[in-house]
Amino acid sequence: MIRRPVVAGQFYPASASELKAMVEVMVKEDVGKEEVIGLVSPHAGYIYSGSVAGATISRVKLKDTLIIMGPNHTGAGKPLSIMTEGKWETPLGEVEIDAELGKKILANSKHLEEDDKAHIYEHSIEVQLPFLQYFKPDFKLVPIIFGHPSGATYKEVGREIAGAVKELGREVVIIASSDMSHYEPQASAQKKDTQAIGAILNLDEDELLKRVAEFNITMCGYAPAVSLIVAAKELGASGAELVKYQTSGEVTGDFSSVVGYAGIIIKGGGE
Repeated sequence: MIRRPVVAGQFYPASASELKAMVEVMVKEDVGKEEVIGLVSPHAGYIYSGSVAGATISRVKLKDTLIIMGPNHTGAGKPLSIMTEGKWETPLGEVEIDAELGKKILANSKHLEEDDKAHIYEHSIEVQLPFLQYFKPDFKLVPIIFGHPSGATYKEVGREIAGAVKELGREVVIIASSDMSHYEPQASAQKKDTQAIGAILNLDEDELLKRVAEFNITMCGYAPAVSLIVAAKELGASGAELVKYQTSGEVTGDFSSVVGYAGIIIKGGGE
């Protein structure tokens, strides 16, 4: 199937020329690109989070295959959903699914199920694609959507993904699509987000799960972030770096109820 865009014209422009022009302003062409195993990138409307996503993806040497994991905002589909065939469309063109790697991850997994229903109306993966297409028009995709099973399950999925990548000898970049705290005063959001970001920078998936629960952090993509940390460590991660953090308040001027956005890269042993 071809998965059509659902938030073009809402989260970002529906016109290819307008979209490319908008992305162009938000990326940084003059920064050095690094070998990374993975990254965390936000998925709100581009006027709010695009500068964070753009700054983060600008730092990355993209590979031919990108595994993108996002949270399920719609409640549709299976609890842990992967698509292993088809294409995703944006105004900038089509992105083919890496069927070989997708099927290997699915075969390795006790938890993931083949399912497109969770993906059809979910924006968290779609919003990443134009930034990635801007820098690398010919990459392939493995899309995975997380519902709400358990922390132990998220960790196992991370190990299953890393195992499949190793078995195929594939070079990939793994992306966890997530916004941070939702609809809290600026000071509260920043305080909570600092806790979650700290756990990610320490590559400590258990601490991230603990802090999300303890501090009631409304980070929508904490599950993909947990899987990313586990997979990245299995693939040789050595450290992480916060590229950029901001809130919607810094765009709107309304600091009474903000959403936080963080861009983080996870580096390999060679860094």
